[in-house]
Amino acid sequence: MKNNYDNIANLYDFLSRLFFLKTQVKAQVEILKYIKANSTILIVGGGSGWILEELAKLHHEGLVIDYVEISEKMLNRSKKRDYKKNNVFFFRTAIEDFRSINSFDVIITAFLFDNFLEEKADKVFNLLNKQLRSAGNWLYTDFYVDPRKDSSWKRWLLAIMYKFFRYICDVEADKLVNMEKYFKNSGYTEIKHSSHYLGFIKGIVYRKNR
Repeated sequence: MKNNYDNIANLYDFLSRLFFLKTQVKAQVEILKYIKANSTILIVGGGSGWILEELAKLHHEGLVIDYVEISEKMLNRSKKRDYKKNNVFFFRTAIEDFRSINSFDVIITAFLFDNFLEEKADKVFNLLNKQLRSAGNWLYTDFYVDPRKDSSWKRWLLAIMYKFFRYICDVEADKLVNMEKYFKNSGYTEIKHSSHYLGFIKGIVYRKNR
């Protein structure tokens, strides 16, 4: 199954912190403050689920969370997290196959779209866009290479990462999709932008216009 991190589930967090010095974590955590109490949240590709505990530090109860993860091992680890009195519903499925009658106040996608070819990225974005309520917040975190600047070391590192994850996790992509255009063309407003690891990692809060 493509883009499935079962083979590396027990090591993923360790490797992330080893190579990126917790900047992946920091980029995600610092934008969680844009989540209000009693929000309905969709988390896509949440990995090992540590984000649930970070959310619980901000809101001990009242959150309703749909947690979508394709990796069974990652999902099992997530279920063991201490998310306090928040209501979390776990779904083991690829996001393109996820269907819900609910709409959400917040969508969280962290290092999700870097797994996809552009055709699937387009499909997933449109699916999620329909699920987010008007004036809702989309918390987006991912790798970034500025095409206007000399970022040869970033391109080199990204190429190594893609080769590794294609071999271990059957990741389908081999380059980053420009997701900025999707948010711009769909009328989102950027209300928070942070940059980490010399600009290689960015965390953005997009607000869906009414």
